[in-house]
Amino acid sequence: MKWVWITLGAIAGVLGIVAGIGALLPENHTVTRSSRFEQRPQVLWDAITGPPTWRPEVKSFENLPPRGGHRTWKEIDTHGNAVTYEATQETAPVRLVTRIADPELPYGGIWVHEITIDHEGCVLQITEDGQVYNPIFRFMSRFVFGYTATIDAFLKDLHVKFGDKS
Repeated sequence: MKWVWITLGAIAGVLGIVAGIGALLPENHTVTRSSRFEQRPQVLWDAITGPPTWRPEVKSFENLPPRGGHRTWKEIDTHGNAVTYEATQETAPVRLVTRIADPELPYGGIWVHEITIDHEGCVLQITEDGQVYNPIFRFMSRFVFGYTATIDAFLKDLHVKFGDKS
């Protein structure tokens, strides 16, 4: 029985340290990633504004009623987690600004997608202005997953969709 208490104490101690370090980290972060695609801007635009069926981590997708004239949708991932998004600015085919529209999540923020013409296609740059409210999630985002993990996966999946080798 003594070992059970020691183990529980050690787990609580580690969680306390993780939460303490997370509380010291800034709640906000900004990261940018970009990638070149051989497609024309409109083709890329159609992919990122259309159903996310090309993203393996999205199990299902549902269009929702507009909010304030903005397009909204819900994505459910392979773990059953749902996130509601709102497109706050759409200037086809060059700029898309989306935000997480669910105040109950332990994180939030916006993504700015900017598509620029390149000599052989186009470049997609994504900037995330994110917030991580929960200190334990903040620690995990900073030291385990990395702030760019979601953008990196998004760009990789987009390359796979188009059969790119990048």
